[in-house]
Amino acid sequence: MKEKVLFFDRFMLQVKRNNKSINAIEKELGYPRNSLNNYKNGGEPSGSRLVEIAEYFKVSPEYLIGKEKKSAEAEDFTLFPKEYFKQLKVSQKKELIFGIINWIVDGLEVDEK
Repeated sequence: MKEKVLFFDRFMLQVKRNNKSINAIEKELGYPRNSLNNYKNGGEPSGSRLVEIAEYFKVSPEYLIGKEKKSAEAEDFTLFPKEYFKQLKVSQKKELIFGIINWIVDGLEVDEK
């Protein structure tokens, strides 16, 4: 079940990155209306549809189903910090948060001088 939800999360990340709606993508790919939206509830695409979706977004099918951690394309998480943060382990989240806090404190100290 985890991979099925991961598929939809990664699918939606690609939808947002491409500034498209699910309906527009369905239309472009020639799919029936709401066919891609049905994956929200944990459904998974057939092998051929998975490949079509991956080719559409220029990512690997393995990335979409969670077998690869990163897509082949350069990840630009500056546009999607929430999605990036959600993918981190708890230890990585803590490290990032403490790093940001230290960066802010260091910046404040420089401003005070």
